[in-house]
Amino acid sequence: MKTSSKASNVLSGIDHNTTKLGDLRNIAKDIKKDHDLALELWSSGLYLPRQLAILIMDKKKITQEFIDSLTKDIEEHQQAEKTQLMDWLMANQLAKDKQTVALMESWRDSGFALQRRVFWYHQARQRWVGQTPPPNTEYLLAMIENGITNEVPEVQWAMNFTAAQIGIFEPKYRARCIALGERTGLYKDEVVSRNCTPNYLPKFITMQVAKLKI
Repeated sequence: MKTSSKASNVLSGIDHNTTKLGDLRNIAKDIKKDHDLALELWSSGLYLPRQLAILIMDKKKITQEFIDSLTKDIEEHQQAEKTQLMDWLMANQLAKDKQTVALMESWRDSGFALQRRVFWYHQARQRWVGQTPPPNTEYLLAMIENGITNEVPEVQWAMNFTAAQIGIFEPKYRARCIALGERTGLYKDEVVSRNCTPNYLPKFITMQVAKLKI
């Protein structure tokens, strides 16, 4: 794609070493919605311009086909950028429209690991944002118990995170979620920085329940 002068100006103002996420939000606030510009920024293949592109996309033009194309592009990034871009897409676009929420909720068996990750992260998010948990907890927990050890790492993390949120915010399932962590041993030996919450379910759930006093 030939880069317009508008896109070139935006790209010249983004520095991989100094530009922060808050800076991108400020740039997006000035641009507002500009889907064509978003596509130009996305075509750069660069991490920060793609984050900015996500912020200024037109949600009315985000279809499953379009998301599949974005997902294929995102898969070319290194691991940390990959998950950040997909989570950023979920939080800033997909979670804000009923049609794209419905798409996310259809991705449990998607052929794209990143879309399966979004399915689970979305389910977790519905719990920790303070909403009443959806009535699908039993179904989700059974799926996690039966499939978490067979998933790829990025999806496995999201499934584990969902189990953690279920255990924290739905007391009737707490012991079951803790037992899941004990049985799988996932993240048990993970070393985390001081004051950070570990991913190991027994510790994760216990610490958060004590912190939130629930």
